[in-house]
Amino acid sequence: MLTETIIDLIRHGEPVGGNRYRGHTVDDPLSEKGWSQMWNAVGECNAWNQIITSPLQRCQRFAHVLGEHRGIPVTVESRFKEVGFGVWEGLSHDEVKIDRAAEYQAFLKDPVNQRPSGAEPLDEFMQRVNSAYQDTIERYRHSHFLIVAHAGVMRAIIAKTIHAAPVGLYRIKISNGGITRIRDTKNGGILELLNGKLSNR
Repeated sequence: MLTETIIDLIRHGEPVGGNRYRGHTVDDPLSEKGWSQMWNAVGECNAWNQIITSPLQRCQRFAHVLGEHRGIPVTVESRFKEVGFGVWEGLSHDEVKIDRAAEYQAFLKDPVNQRPSGAEPLDEFMQRVNSAYQDTIERYRHSHFLIVAHAGVMRAIIAKTIHAAPVGLYRIKISNGGITRIRDTKNGGILELLNGKLSNR
């Protein structure tokens, strides 16, 4: 048993359909490139005691295949689904930047108060994710586990770990297939790796 808890997080790889706002209503499967990104990131790592995944297929399918290949149990945590983007869901990043330029710029400046119409409030999203994260840590304390999730989910967890304000959430770059590692200690979480790979870890 570990004296600390090690949490690895991986963002899903590139989905079919390119760069667009999917939120949690548009659930495209991974592209061939997306699968490769994720396999390349995890390498031969087989250190996890448990895999926890978002319910969305761009995360869940890889999580189950990885678990099957490595002999690791997999559980689905619905609270790790991506943030809801309201009317932006299904639109490409370029469509939002060009066709909704004023709305997009307002969102960039103040993502807390200038949400797309119908979007999940950022504070509610962060509360949802962080409650799931704390429950997961409690359940798998003193072990090493993997969370398969989304950029927004990982940003929320990182922001909580480093005590960053919600207004800065979208200033954290999370790459497709990128690995983040957090070590949970008696003094709180420590961010050890961002957008990395596990081939040498």
